[in-house]
Amino acid sequence: MIHGSIGDKILLFVLPLAVTGILQQLFNAADIAVVGRFVGKNAMAAVGSNSPVVGLLVNLFVGISVGANVVISGYTGQDNAKKIEEAVHTALLFSVLSGLFVCLLGQVIARPLLTRMGVPEEVLPMAVLYLRVYTAGAPVIFLYNFESAIFRSQGDTRTPLICLMISGVTNVILNVFFVVVLGMTVEGVALATLLSNVLSSGLLLLRLFKYDGMIRVSLKRLRIVKDVFRQMLLIGLPAGLQGMVFSVSNIVIQSAVNSLGADVMAASSAAFNIEIFAYYILNAFGQASTTFVGQNYGAGSTDRCRRSVRLALLQGMAATVIIVILILSAGNFLLGFFTDDPSVIALGMIRLRYIVAGEFLNTFMEVISGAMRGYGNSAAPALMTFIGVCGTRITWVFLVFSRIRTLGSLMIIYPISWAVTCIALFFAYRRQMKKLDRGVIIE
Repeated sequence: MIHGSIGDKILLFVLPLAVTGILQQLFNAADIAVVGRFVGKNAMAAVGSNSPVVGLLVNLFVGISVGANVVISGYTGQDNAKKIEEAVHTALLFSVLSGLFVCLLGQVIARPLLTRMGVPEEVLPMAVLYLRVYTAGAPVIFLYNFESAIFRSQGDTRTPLICLMISGVTNVILNVFFVVVLGMTVEGVALATLLSNVLSSGLLLLRLFKYDGMIRVSLKRLRIVKDVFRQMLLIGLPAGLQGMVFSVSNIVIQSAVNSLGADVMAASSAAFNIEIFAYYILNAFGQASTTFVGQNYGAGSTDRCRRSVRLALLQGMAATVIIVILILSAGNFLLGFFTDDPSVIALGMIRLRYIVAGEFLNTFMEVISGAMRGYGNSAAPALMTFIGVCGTRITWVFLVFSRIRTLGSLMIIYPISWAVTCIALFFAYRRQMKKLDRGVIIE
């Protein structure tokens, strides 16, 4: 990453990462499709209503895994084997400990939180059951994310992809077995997700045990190294809070969706599992921006940092335009995989049109935020996101949606909030680059 051409290396980094995200979402969508087809739209609504809650519980720690990626990338650019070893083992131990915390938290808050969100009575028992089983798997979910971050820091996005493919196929098979054969409902797809994550995290851990390089893992060296952990938190905590901000605002929006009834809940859930494909592609370019900037900034090559950001942004925009056209053109067909209810499909198309068409704004947000984190500055993009996304969406729900209670009036806030955040990020990034030009160390 710190020598030679950049554009082709970004694509080689992004392609497996994007495919990983797409496959992960395909396997997640299988949960919705199986319960939608074999259990009913209330079960489909129950699983879908948990998406923002899962994001709230998980995103903070996934953000810290981004901090691990940046720290290990920087040490890799410096060729500092001792610090890489400390960072790898610190990250893995923290992932398991934080996963255990979320596992316990999920059991306690499931019912009160979902009740507070206004989940309808006919959906609530299944929604609570799904969340409790899902969060029971938090330790292995977090472990997989931190392991993937370690491999990405070395430019390896292929190994996590292979492990995900194996576990994802297992997940689909278990979905069908638990729901269709054993007659389970939402707990069946949640259990399938848990077991498939055990498999994927276990495979990556075995690879790290046998790795011939600086990220090799030994159980005897698992410990929290304070100065390394502090660096991960300085970068990862704001990134995690940024993810949580999205989730908080999405919980508010999900509560508004819930108030429109089970059909809208089911439609929103199906549409989300389609539109998220575009996000995983553009997010891959954001992660490339973080990793390329992190390694080159660690190596002292600021010109390559700038070129990496420009190319990631250009390539990300081109890829996003293509995927947006494909999703909008095939929207009705894709929604048909989740349900055969015409009213649910029509409502799902409303969400797709409002959200997918604005994904190019999200691409700019991801790449620029990723670049700023790669330089070691996570606080600014987190603050911009808090103001632009969370503030704008919550204000909109209480001031506009409360008066115009339609799905369209709710969904339009997504592109509006992205546009506001893009403007804020543009000026914050320009300010950061001016500091870099003056030789100021970014912290």
